[in-house]
Amino acid sequence: MCLAVPAKVIEIRDALGKVELSGVTRDVSLMLLPEARVGDFVLVHAGFAMQIVDEQSAEETNALLAEMNGAPRTVI
Repeated sequence: MCLAVPAKVIEIRDALGKVELSGVTRDVSLMLLPEARVGDFVLVHAGFAMQIVDEQSAEETNALLAEMNGAPRTVI
């Protein structure tokens, strides 16, 4: 199973972006998503930003992922 996770774009340098997820930052390729801007939430898979998503969807997905790892339920 493949899983893309939402992360917030915090910096862009050419075709590379720095994204943040739960306090962790990493570099990702924006070659597939050149329209991404700082502040956007993007789905990241295998080091590539693949789709822009809205903030609410990103927060819900991250809450569900945290729940799968044992966090208390926050999404109804």
